[in-house]
Amino acid sequence: KQGLFQRSMEVDGRDFFSSPPVKTVRFGGSVVETLAKHKQGDSGDYELLKHQLADPDIKDAQIINWLQEFRSCVTQLTKDHEQLIYTVLRLPWVGRSQAVVEEYMAFLGNLVSAQTVYLCACLKMVVSHFTPSSALVSLQLITRYECYVHNLLRVTTYIPSIRRDVLEVIIGMMLKLDVSASRADIEEAEENTVQNQDPTEEGLFDMDEDMSADHPSTTAVMAHPVAERLDTLMAVLMAYVKDVCHVNGSLHVERTKDLYKDLLSVFDKLILPTHASCHVQYTLFYLCSFRLALAEAFLDHLWKILQSPSQPAVLRQAAAGYLGSFLARAKFIPVLTVRACLDLLLSWIHRYIDSQDSSGTQAYCDISLHGPFYTACQAVFYTLIFRHRAMLEGNMKKGLEYLQSLNLERVVMCQLNPLKVCLPSVTNMFAAITRKYQVVFCYTIIERNNRHVLPVVRSSAGGDSVTTNTNPLDSFFPFDPYLLRRSGQLIEPLYQVWEELADTELLPDKTGRQGSREDEDDFLCGETPQAEGIVGMTPNSYDSNLRSPSSVGSPPISFQRPFYVLKSICSCP
Repeated sequence: KQGLFQRSMEVDGRDFFSSPPVKTVRFGGSVVETLAKHKQGDSGDYELLKHQLADPDIKDAQIINWLQEFRSCVTQLTKDHEQLIYTVLRLPWVGRSQAVVEEYMAFLGNLVSAQTVYLCACLKMVVSHFTPSSALVSLQLITRYECYVHNLLRVTTYIPSIRRDVLEVIIGMMLKLDVSASRADIEEAEENTVQNQDPTEEGLFDMDEDMSADHPSTTAVMAHPVAERLDTLMAVLMAYVKDVCHVNGSLHVERTKDLYKDLLSVFDKLILPTHASCHVQYTLFYLCSFRLALAEAFLDHLWKILQSPSQPAVLRQAAAGYLGSFLARAKFIPVLTVRACLDLLLSWIHRYIDSQDSSGTQAYCDISLHGPFYTACQAVFYTLIFRHRAMLEGNMKKGLEYLQSLNLERVVMCQLNPLKVCLPSVTNMFAAITRKYQVVFCYTIIERNNRHVLPVVRSSAGGDSVTTNTNPLDSFFPFDPYLLRRSGQLIEPLYQVWEELADTELLPDKTGRQGSREDEDDFLCGETPQAEGIVGMTPNSYDSNLRSPSSVGSPPISFQRPFYVLKSICSCP
């Protein structure tokens, strides 16, 4: 204990009691205060800070003091402060006291964990000091963050029994990152970076200059720091999925089936109950692309949740969202499978309408009573928007006969009025496409619904505001366009983008002009309201009041297609 006390009292190798007080001279406020002033436009202290950090006569105690302050606000040190960070990376820390080296290593570890955009710059700086052993320790420290998930996953190859638990821990952590970086925030950060980029500006530590053609970081680095971290983790996780499922380049059926079961368990426990996640769910999307039987097993699983009265209504609605989004966006799902799923969905929807018509009471539009029904209808509309062209290609006559056999007119005309509660962008696009092919005419109902929309008055500090709830189902489409760049290279060839230009031209946008090729991939064009993510809510955590009272009497439907079974994976050659 005495030795430990003595070591803790030493600074720069001098005994604390016998040495005079260390003098540190500094000007300006703390780092936190300086960053706050800089953000408000006052850069005086900010420039003074950079000047003091660049002082060739800077003392050990000063370096330690600055680094401790930087560590306390590392989350604020975004790419906007890269010149300040480059100044810190130039600090002459090698050859200083052990206290300086340890503090500097701790700073590097915190920096690359919170702001992965600086990883390459930190690596270059450390490599430039490779001779001292302390530089090697630093390199190990800052790469530990990226290796952590990789090593956890690698352990599962030696101890398969813990894989499900490990995946649950990793995916739970990734979901927290995912919901904290909304789609709108990521897109805004990317736009701001493009607008503010100065092509003539070069820094001392150019993070992109030495990257090879196999790692095009100029376009791969995400401007949003959380998105950048999530992108790295998604790339690691999907590489793991590929390696587990393939042996010598060929799909290993048994290993793939086992991994699917583990990921599906994590999906049920964490991913499905998490609202408004944007990317983590693509792990299953990617796995399902390996074999059609996997995709069909996933669809079967979602279908069973949707039509099960014993499941909470909120999970049934989430399953419907996944079902429609997966059918619409997965290129690897053939038209026959899409039609089989539509047959099941429409059969269940028509039976549900029958049960309401035969109940003896007047059916009416009520989300709290019929939430799963409405989300099932929206899944059908959304799927047809994306896949109707594939259904009609080759034989237009047979394709139209199939669409007419679905009896969509009865669905949109029923007293439950699904067009009133589905997302307006989905409703309007569905109406345009079905009118074009004369399958069903929706505009009379849409116009009537628009006349009866009741405004919602919300009070705030600035007074009352009148708004209309355009997303009463709290819908989100889990397989909306993937925004992460590095890991997104694996998703891109599997993904169905929005390309129905001939159909979008039927619909003028809010400014009255026709849709153009400059429009986004997603025809929703950002109209889906952003919602806060809720991570890891299990079915037991939902109040029983969320269950749909009418769902208890809804007729059970089971798959009648023999290929909708997981064991079909094993029978494939």
